Parts: sequence; structure tokens; C-alpha cells
Amino acid sequence: MYTCRERSSSYVNFGNKLMTSLKVTALCATAALLVTGSTAVAGQVMDDIKSSDELVCLVNPKSPGFSVPDSQGVFQGFNTDFCRMAAAAILGDASKADIRGIGFSDSMKTIVAGGAHMASRSITATGTRDADAGMAFVATTFYDGQGFMVPSALGVSSASQLSGATVCAEDGSTTLLTLADWFGDHKIEYRVENIADKTARLEAFFSGKCDVYASDITALNSDRLLSDTPDAFTILPEVISAEPLTLVTQPDQDLEAAVFWAFQVMLNADKYDITSENIDAITADISAQPKAVRRMFAQDGATADMATKLGLPADWAYQVVKQVGSYGEVFDHHLGAETPFKLDRANSVNADFADGGLMYAYPIR
Repeated sequence: MYTCRERSSSYVNFGNKLMTSLKVTALCATAALLVTGSTAVAGQVMDDIKSSDELVCLVNPKSPGFSVPDSQGVFQGFNTDFCRMAAAAILGDASKADIRGIGFSDSMKTIVAGGAHMASRSITATGTRDADAGMAFVATTFYDGQGFMVPSALGVSSASQLSGATVCAEDGSTTLLTLADWFGDHKIEYRVENIADKTARLEAFFSGKCDVYASDITALNSDRLLSDTPDAFTILPEVISAEPLTLVTQPDQDLEAAVFWAFQVMLNADKYDITSENIDAITADISAQPKAVRRMFAQDGATADMATKLGLPADWAYQVVKQVGSYGEVFDHHLGAETPFKLDRANSVNADFADGGLMYAYPIR
């Protein structure tokens, strides 16, 4: 790629035309202004988080295991912990995450409008969404796929038996596009009930207005528990799409880097069996730890250097693990074998890369 200086020289030498030289000079000046403007924009959202001393994070308002208010009205779940992860990394305090429940379509509109700093609510990263200048897709926290739930009494055991079915789906989501692709490819006729509000959508399905409920497999497991009779509903075996569920932020280089690397700390902690319970013992004997662990948690480690460059607290990596936990710890706590979901991470794509999964911890060095 030519630099402005190289381009200017090339054009001037080509026929030695003064006008061409002047045009190139003007273009270079414009480019310089654009670069300066871009640099000024970087960090503005991060500055807002620090000045307000809170991080506004959007989640699904009613998704057991992922995000649901507890008896005190405080959101708990797998997705909510990534809101707290970001607050712990940036502000040093996970409790400074202002977690707000919001509908799917409204969540993306709110991010684009600047009404929230980030969202952790099972948003699938797609090409057209990522191309939107108002959103940044930062880190995939869960690999999922779309599927179907039906009343057990329907006697359906495969999606291939859904000819003529009415499907309840979320308006404005990728679910509708995936349904159109799958039913079209299989030449199966169907009808859709587009319902944006989740409560209304589930009521329509549970009451029999729809024959089928379509969503991500993990969401189906979660939504099934919202029924008074969960055993009356069956999740079909077909997985008809790839759904990389990804953290979304406002576009801001500093914020994106902070969220991305905080998530990598959780993955690396998982890799070295470090949890919120044992991290104090680990750091108390840091000199005896593997070099990769020392780079994460030693006072002169790589994360200390990153803290200076990203404007984070010096002990940001420690705070992420101490206050939130490792990736595996968060997964097990909300979705694992001891929960109603009983998800076996070890035999899923969300396992560590070394165990055959897709969770690949980037090196912190």
C-alpha cells in the first residue's frame, strides 16, 4: 500500500502536473484529518463509563439460566456475569454494572443510539449486523444453534414432520431468516406468528396458538422451564443453524479491547484451573506458578502493561476472576450439571479448544 508521500511523488512524476500534485496534497490533508478524528473518537465511550462510574449493560429480561431477576430484582445468569466481567475490568467493581432487561430488537437499537454501553443477551454475530457502524461484535461467549420445541402431545419426533405447522418466532431476529431458509430448502410449508414480546410469544405457544416454538437450543431449554408443565414440551433433535452468541458494545477501540481481553482472562483462568475460590492462593504464591499465570496476575506481568495502555485498574485481571470467576466456573454455576439445564460443557462445542471445543484462549503476554 502506498503512503500519501509515495502517492504524491508518483503522481507528480507522472507528467509533472501541478494540479495533480495539489489534488494529492489535498487528499493527504483530508486523510490526516480523518485519522485525527478517528483517534479522537477512540475511548469516548470508555471515558463515559469512567466518568459515570457505571457500565450500562443490556440483557434478556426473562431468560432462566442466562438472565433473570432474583427475589431482590437483581439480574442473575450466565449472560449477566459478562456484564459484571466488563465492570470489574474497567471500574474494578463488578457491582457497578447497571444491568437492564430489554427486548431483542430494542437492545440493538439502544446500542446504536448510544443508550447503553454493551449488551450480553445472546445476540448472534452476522455479517450484516457486524457491518453496522453503530455496533461492535467483540467476543463470542456461547456457540449455539437454532432448533424447535413442540408440545409432546403433538407426537412429533423430527422437524421433517412439521409440514403445515404454525411457528412462533421472535420478530426482528435471525430466527425468521433461518426458518425461511430451512423450510424453503426442505420444501415444507409453514406459517409464522411474528411476536416481538417474549412473554406474549411464550403465552401464544403454551396456550396452543402455535404448534412450534423456534429459537436457539439453549433458549428453548430456558424457555421450557417457564411453563407450568415443562415435561409437556419436547425439544426436537435438529439443529438448523450456527449461532455464535456474542458480546456487543458501542464502537470504541478501548472498550472493545477491555471487554475482549477480560473475556480472554476468564478463558485462560479456566485453562489453568483458576477460579474465584482459589485465585488468592494462586496470587499469594505467584512466583511458583507457570509463566502464563504469572503474566496474568503478577504485579509486573503482561496485564499490568495492558492496564497502562488500556486505562484499566492495575489489578483488572485479578478482579475479573475474583469477582466473577473463570469461564468454566460461570458456565457450571448457571448452566451445568447441578442446574436445571444440566448442560455437559465437556461434550459440547463450548468446551476448551484443548478438549475439542471452540473456546480458544488467546495468549496474554
